[in-house]
Amino acid sequence: MGYDIAVIGGGAAGFFAAISGKTYNPSAKVTIYEKSDKLLAKVKISGGGRCNVTHACFTISQLSKFYPRGEKQLKKAFAHFNTNDTVKWFESRGVQLKTEEDNRMFPITDNSQTIINCLMREVDQLGIQIQMHQTLLAVEKGASGFKLVFRDNTVHADKVIVASGGSPKKEGFNWLEKLGYTIVSPVPSLFTFNMPDEPIKSLMGVSVDNASVRVTGTGLKSEGPLLITHWGMSGPAILKLSAWGARILSDMNYIFKIQVNWLGQINEDKARNILQDEVSTHPKRKLSNLESFKLPNRLFMFQLEKLGISPDISIVELDKKHKNRLLNTLLNDEYKVEGKTTFKEEFVTCGGVSLDNVSMDTMESKVCPGMYFAGEVLDIDGVTGGFNFQAAWTTGFIAGKSSAQ
Repeated sequence: MGYDIAVIGGGAAGFFAAISGKTYNPSAKVTIYEKSDKLLAKVKISGGGRCNVTHACFTISQLSKFYPRGEKQLKKAFAHFNTNDTVKWFESRGVQLKTEEDNRMFPITDNSQTIINCLMREVDQLGIQIQMHQTLLAVEKGASGFKLVFRDNTVHADKVIVASGGSPKKEGFNWLEKLGYTIVSPVPSLFTFNMPDEPIKSLMGVSVDNASVRVTGTGLKSEGPLLITHWGMSGPAILKLSAWGARILSDMNYIFKIQVNWLGQINEDKARNILQDEVSTHPKRKLSNLESFKLPNRLFMFQLEKLGISPDISIVELDKKHKNRLLNTLLNDEYKVEGKTTFKEEFVTCGGVSLDNVSMDTMESKVCPGMYFAGEVLDIDGVTGGFNFQAAWTTGFIAGKSSAQ
């Protein structure tokens, strides 16, 4: 049966939904409506322009644990389309993916344009239409489908897939709220920490492979690579913390303290033993040459200067008081955070259309039958590492397939 499927949004989820819909119903007329003059904008810039397509986690129960919002509900969706399916989908279309040490998966070309070209080629071959500069003002449900009111025209569709992305403000979802949807107020997720008064910013560019970070006074804690920037701290350890703590940190108005264990999972007893072994084996080695903790030299020198400890003394000269202070700083270093930085082009929000309004087996609306949802417009978000794209591929695939049947 041929009918019109309108896809709202020309991002990853919208493209995948359109492709899926047309694949499962070749006679359907499928059109993507994009409000801007850019298609697949996040795909283009993600992963530093390499596109972090997905994550090499191939067990559904484990995969779902990387989503602060949507963990339980996504288990149903991943049963229909998961990371295994994503890899097969792209590789069957000539896009080879590679897995990096941290399990992020990229095209072997290290170029996001490879993914864009693949999706554009698929859309073109299937005969999917694309309409740009289409600002949607309202959707009206009628007896014979939907009327989509755009700024410059009005179109009819039998089925509608909403893949319009997240919005930094609840007002961005007003048109959906008018249709009866419950909107979970959006707040930023995946942001970096600003530390305007912290001297550690002078170490911009220094990174630690595995640090443990927790927000003082909360149960929030994460581990992973940490990057010092000219505004504060970033890297996976910080981004994961911002995702899991999105609402808590918003309630704190982004003013809080963090404690950093620069040694990751190493506790005080183990750190003390490491230092004692260094004293026993290299007693005359200068502190400036201490390598046992495997920290970047600039960071270690910074900590010594902060504690007023000369880097020129030998390890055996370090008295008990300064040894305790050094260990405490390496394991419990405290910093004040005053604000966040969200990359506007790549922003991820938690919030959006409540998952209670959607059937996760089909992505069809429980409020308005014939309407489907995909991507960040939903109250779903993952931590950094390719998980948000995987949610887009999964929900887009299901929404497209369901709308075509």
